[in-house]
Amino acid sequence: MSFASCAWPVWRIDDFTTCFQSDYLQILFPLILVASSLLHLSLHAIYRNVRSRWPDTYHRVPDNSNRNHTEIPPEDDDSLSTDDDEALSIHASGVGRLALVKTTSRGSVVQADSPAGQDLSVIVEEVAVCGLVAINIVALATSAFAGRGQLAAVAGLVAWVYTLVLVTLRLFLGNTKWRLPQLWDHTAFIYGFQWLFTVAIFRSVLVHTKPKTTQILVVAEFCLMTLLLGIALNTRKGNKTVVMEWEGDIEPSREPLASVLSLLTFSWIDPMLWQGYKEPLEMKNVWNLLPRDKAAIILANYRQVKKTTSLALHLTKYFQALLVIQCAWAILSGALTFAPTLLLKAILEYVEKPTASPRSVLWLYVILLPLSDIIRSIADGQALWIGRKICIRIRAIIIGEIYAKALRRKAASGQDAVLGNTESAKLTRLDKLKILLRLKKRPDKKPDAANGDVAKEDVSGNADEQANLGTIINLMSVDSFKISECTSYLHFLLASAPSQLVVSIFLLYRVMGLSAIPGLIVMVLLLPINIALAKGFNYTQRRIMAATDKRIHTTNEILQNIRIIKYFAWEKRFSDIVDGKRRAELKALRTRYMIWALAVAMWNTVPVLITFFSFLVYTKVEQKPLYPSVAFTAISLFMLLRVPLDQLGDMIAHVQEAKVSVDRVEEFLTEEETEKYEQLGSDNVDANGERLIGFRDASFIWGGKDAVAADGSTAFRLLDIDVDFKIGGLNIIAGPTGAGKTSMLMALLGEMTKTKGDVYLPGGRSREDVRVDPATGLAETCAYVAQTAWLVNATIKENILFAAPYDEKRYKDVLVACALERDLEILDNGDETLVGENGITLSGGQKQRISLARAVYSNSRHILLDDCLSAVDSHTAQWIFSNCIRGGLMKGRTCILVTHNTTLCAPSSDYIVLLDNGRVDIKGTAEQVIASGKLGEEIRSKSQPGSSEVSRAPSRVPSSVGDESDQTLIDHNGRGAVKTTSNAKQEKPQRNTLEETKATGAVKWRVIGLYLRAMGSWWFWAVAVVVFSSQQLSGVASNLWIREWANQYTSGPESTPSMLFSLSSQHSTSSSVSSYAFASIAGYTKSLSSFITPASYSSTDVPEVNADYYLAILALIGVSGAGLALARDLWLFFGSLTASWKLHTQLMSAVSRAKFKFFDVTPLGQLMNRFSKDLEAIDQEVAPVAIGVMTCAVGIMITVALIAAMTPGFLVAGVFITGLYFVVGVFYLRASRDLKRLESVNRSPLFQQFGETLSGVTTIRAYGDQRRFIRENLAKINTQSRPFLFLWAANRWLAFRTDLLGDFVSFFAGVFVILNLGKIDAGSAGISLSYAIGFSENILWLVRLYAMNEQNMNSVERIKEYLDVEQEAAAINEKNRPAHSWPAHGAVEFVGYSTRYRKELDPVLKNVSFKIEPREKVGIVGRTGAGKSSLTLAIFRALEAESGKILIDDVDIGTIGLKDLREAVTIVPQDPTLFTGTIRTNLDPFDLYSDEEIFVALKKVQLIGSNEAPPPGSQDGLSATSPPTPTTTNKNIFLDLSSPVAESGTNLSQGQRQLLCLARAMLKNPKVLVMDEATASIDYATDSKIQGTIRGLKSTIITIAHRLATIADYDKVLVLDHGEVAEYGHPHELLKKEGGNFRGMCEMSGDMEALARAAKKAWEDKRLVDDE
Repeated sequence: MSFASCAWPVWRIDDFTTCFQSDYLQILFPLILVASSLLHLSLHAIYRNVRSRWPDTYHRVPDNSNRNHTEIPPEDDDSLSTDDDEALSIHASGVGRLALVKTTSRGSVVQADSPAGQDLSVIVEEVAVCGLVAINIVALATSAFAGRGQLAAVAGLVAWVYTLVLVTLRLFLGNTKWRLPQLWDHTAFIYGFQWLFTVAIFRSVLVHTKPKTTQILVVAEFCLMTLLLGIALNTRKGNKTVVMEWEGDIEPSREPLASVLSLLTFSWIDPMLWQGYKEPLEMKNVWNLLPRDKAAIILANYRQVKKTTSLALHLTKYFQALLVIQCAWAILSGALTFAPTLLLKAILEYVEKPTASPRSVLWLYVILLPLSDIIRSIADGQALWIGRKICIRIRAIIIGEIYAKALRRKAASGQDAVLGNTESAKLTRLDKLKILLRLKKRPDKKPDAANGDVAKEDVSGNADEQANLGTIINLMSVDSFKISECTSYLHFLLASAPSQLVVSIFLLYRVMGLSAIPGLIVMVLLLPINIALAKGFNYTQRRIMAATDKRIHTTNEILQNIRIIKYFAWEKRFSDIVDGKRRAELKALRTRYMIWALAVAMWNTVPVLITFFSFLVYTKVEQKPLYPSVAFTAISLFMLLRVPLDQLGDMIAHVQEAKVSVDRVEEFLTEEETEKYEQLGSDNVDANGERLIGFRDASFIWGGKDAVAADGSTAFRLLDIDVDFKIGGLNIIAGPTGAGKTSMLMALLGEMTKTKGDVYLPGGRSREDVRVDPATGLAETCAYVAQTAWLVNATIKENILFAAPYDEKRYKDVLVACALERDLEILDNGDETLVGENGITLSGGQKQRISLARAVYSNSRHILLDDCLSAVDSHTAQWIFSNCIRGGLMKGRTCILVTHNTTLCAPSSDYIVLLDNGRVDIKGTAEQVIASGKLGEEIRSKSQPGSSEVSRAPSRVPSSVGDESDQTLIDHNGRGAVKTTSNAKQEKPQRNTLEETKATGAVKWRVIGLYLRAMGSWWFWAVAVVVFSSQQLSGVASNLWIREWANQYTSGPESTPSMLFSLSSQHSTSSSVSSYAFASIAGYTKSLSSFITPASYSSTDVPEVNADYYLAILALIGVSGAGLALARDLWLFFGSLTASWKLHTQLMSAVSRAKFKFFDVTPLGQLMNRFSKDLEAIDQEVAPVAIGVMTCAVGIMITVALIAAMTPGFLVAGVFITGLYFVVGVFYLRASRDLKRLESVNRSPLFQQFGETLSGVTTIRAYGDQRRFIRENLAKINTQSRPFLFLWAANRWLAFRTDLLGDFVSFFAGVFVILNLGKIDAGSAGISLSYAIGFSENILWLVRLYAMNEQNMNSVERIKEYLDVEQEAAAINEKNRPAHSWPAHGAVEFVGYSTRYRKELDPVLKNVSFKIEPREKVGIVGRTGAGKSSLTLAIFRALEAESGKILIDDVDIGTIGLKDLREAVTIVPQDPTLFTGTIRTNLDPFDLYSDEEIFVALKKVQLIGSNEAPPPGSQDGLSATSPPTPTTTNKNIFLDLSSPVAESGTNLSQGQRQLLCLARAMLKNPKVLVMDEATASIDYATDSKIQGTIRGLKSTIITIAHRLATIADYDKVLVLDHGEVAEYGHPHELLKKEGGNFRGMCEMSGDMEALARAAKKAWEDKRLVDDE
């Protein structure tokens, strides 16, 4: 017989044929192995050689563009120089790769870790291989091997000598420069395969009698091979020294140190789980990511790949290598899924006919049973683990790209509808666009705008505003999560399900022949239905996402503006708006749940249909007798086939869902970007080579160049600007409110769209690239202070330093110049005080001064200040102007200041530009402009301010200079943060309010109870229990019925075919696609996949059986089971929707009715995390998982009952196994719970940094500091990925160990059967085996789902935390309601009033008593910390009285409901608060007033000139420099009430926003009006007109003012000092008081004469009125 041509089959009864053993296992396979290893090594060597000779063929094309704002600085990194032209490809505008890579290793410590016994293990290998060579020499000499023994020995000799060479090379060259890479991999592979080849020969020597020499040699060979394999599996991969990188205190991951075996079984995570078992895990215990899994490196590598296709395809291509490995593992696991089924069948056939083959075969089957499953479990674990690695990388890529994009967004405000229109032409993408772009052209959305919903449609067809902040945050939180989640499971779709399908169809055909076809046809027909369901799922998912976007956007806006909502008592109305959005969201969710329940019901009917049709054809068409062996094997295979089919349907749904998200992300990534860098270029040098800052004949527009609104008007424009600011001097931009001053700064910074001309400013380069001039210490960069101060969530000191190096002297000087010293003394922690989001813990003036300090401290030569004097009181403004803006710190620096305070600033400036309605009215030196009289007569008559102030070189701030905030530094809209000098707080270490707390230990029953009660009352649960149990029992019923049927075919009890639980069900589930699939697969496979294995019967002893009768009943049982499953799911889903609705309503009401101080200490990011991610978990995750837990629990009970009834002996094993499961489960639960919590908590900082960046994008760009923010973002991504990744490692750890325990069960059950052969019949054997297996699997699912349920309950727990926050007093006190007309007069009286922020702090108002008569106008002034804001808070009961009371028209406000109080009193806050929508929805959100009334209010606040009529007419104040033609001026948008207002009013100037808030207050026509700094950002002329209007109001007015001119002619002035009344009287009288506080302030302001004149005039006017 020729070589290697063995007769088929090679397996005879109990062993391989000798021919196969010798020709293949000993000769052919080992030689192939050696040859492939040699080939691989030589190819690799050639490749390396060639590579070292040839230089790199690619040369980087020099990229001179300035497109590097988020790219790696050149000196930072060489390893990434393959970056050819990607900067041009991916970020067409201005940004190449992020500045990342090396930053990961800066400041990290590297530690080399060598494996124990590194050389010893190689020496042992060397010895063992020598032994194998010796064995083969002996075999060659003695011809001991059977078959072609000589040849086999030669082949063995060749193989082992080759291996010996490799091991020797490893031993001697391992640590030298000549070492060959990957030798360890080669030897390990050779050991593995050789061991496999030897096992078969070893077994055959044991089973059959062979010559003594042969036996000894084979056994020795096998022992040495096992030793080698053991060494390979238990040494570290590559047996090499690994470099561990410590980043700070974070311990590096142990994964690189793990041996192959430990990697396969996930034992490397043991130390962390043990730590988590002993004590709750904190972030410091969670290991670091591997360097290649860190965001910076992932992104840097990703950006080197040019994107040519859609994002989805691009990502797939990028990860193709990992996906291929993942699919290889998945195919292996899919193929092995069927092994247990077939082996059980074989074991039971053997039990029925023990004589057919020797006992050794049975042992082989019993050993293979656990082995095959362990391999399947390892393969599954690896596939899923690779999936998780892809998952964190893809998430890093998506979040990183979104963040970098957000830093390059165009500054909002235009109306560029281009993007929307071109896209919406493609109707297929319309849905997606509706979600992402708030398209203006959507007629179906219009009605929404009316019901107080923010009318986004109007705002935007603009390309630059399409994704509002809510949507971007949603992209980052929800979409990136959906995409990455789906990628973790892609292998199900690509490999696992298809391979299982192929195998099961093949096996079915073997069993049933042609009758399998109808079953398959049914399955194939169901696939499109599955896909249709998936599409439906997808469609509803999109509707849910769109609805969630809207809800989150509205919620975000409400929470941002919560103070004004509380002041106006609008909580209920706004909650109703959110409820409307929530209703739409839950409606979409309901549809989705119904589709889901339908899918599950179908899934339950499929097996019934299939078995029914197949058996029908088998018995009726083919007329074959339906033997039990055929019937039950077929049923079992159909069950198995159902799993991959369902996975396909499920995964198709998930993939489509992820596709929606990828498209949303891509849509955002292709939005328009800022043109800043093209406009500014890399230097501010004009054509003649001169440096300048300014404009040359330039025009700008907000938004797109040719954006025209429906009424033919365009967005605000700056027209024909030609300005040349003085470099190194003080330049002033002035003009009336809404003239375009801020726009001019924005245009200078390159943030507006340029339509013609040039703009010059040295701001086009990244801050890190600009060298500092050693002489002056300044760099050619910009610093910018926005009108609304933007601060980051960090300490005050970090905000001022803004990552610049700390220089103590300079820092102190800056604090003095910006008058911050005294504020820092008041704060508990000084400059270490944490500034909340948007500076939540500080007052307006403090925030403004901190951001001014940041600009002054920076080393930028050019500073742009947008109205930074408006938020501070007059004497502080004077101080800052003299000591900061004109002080030594600004020497040699250009300052461009927008201000209304021209009286103070103009005389000492170098250059002035006066704007009017978007055009330059006049420009020139200070003398020229003042002389023209355009700035008002007052300045002309007034000489330059005396030099006394300027000359004083300040070493500290005089105590009176500070600002309006009070002791507790409350923000003027009442951000009641609690900071005083009191030491009461000192003993408590400063808790970072910005860090979220996380609960520890198990989720409390209270939390679970909260959710269960929200779902429904006792009758709801009674019904649930009934439905549940009956659904489970229907599964058992079908098993028993089939057994009954099978018994009809056999007479004796011995041959009762066994009923089997399929082992297979666990494969599908343990790696199931999602929580839903868990619930369903876990439950359904168990209840239905019990099946009976065939035995062979001769056709003679088959009795006649009425198949029709049995078939019909079987079908009936199946259908009713499916019906029950549908009912069960719908019932629980509706319960879960009820819970979702209730919890959201409770959360919304708890948060909106919380005390003011809650919002001071709670960052918006944390609140939004509850409203987005946690609510999403409650809506979508909790119910399906809970169903799964209950299903498993019921399944376990039923299983135990059945086993106890049939083989009580097995219960002993059951108890033992349960104990082990319990140990594993407890271990896993503790650590996984903490990891999950850490992951949730670390999501907030990411959200929050996102929100922060989005609101400060212009500031970050002005400073050129994008790279630093990107680095911070990447660090936050890593921090969040750490617990996430190790949580999944823990999941794989659990899955492997539970599989292993399950395999023990099946193994012992098998051994139990063998030992009792002859005493046990096949039926009992089958039942005990199958149920034992089913039992272990049910427990696995109980642990997993219980853990998931705990993790989901974590969301409920986090929401419960906010349900319990301290609430304000009742909105309405029914027992004590004021009269309907109250307050009729408006008298306000404080009687001995004291209050404090918290019990442990000092009072902020002490025994304050004064009375305001009806209709009096009272101004409140006082130094920092005097308690001015606390007074306004007290009037609104944002602070409750500790003693004393406040009476308004003789009603004690402490006794009435808050709603009654707040609707009666009106406030105009310091920070103007507006909502997305229109001018009309902002002034009158609830449609209470007519258009006429609204126009009257707008006229009162000067937003509409006296001669302007509501029908659109041209605006009055046309600029002096151009003829009034309608096309070239900016239209007054306030003439049209439907003009859009962007998010927080960003498309209006700060002054216009304040006036709009004032108009809103005037509309209410209040009897008591409180104005907190309400006209700070308005020019003096408008302000005086408004004050005129206010004086004409028939109401009591209380004004907190910084501009003393505002209140000089009021009826009374109240001077507060340290929370007590210092002076109270008419300003004229107070000015006469020598040494009085008020007089002192007036003198400091430098405006004494004017103030005295005004006060005197008012005094005289009043006396005239009184006398008359």
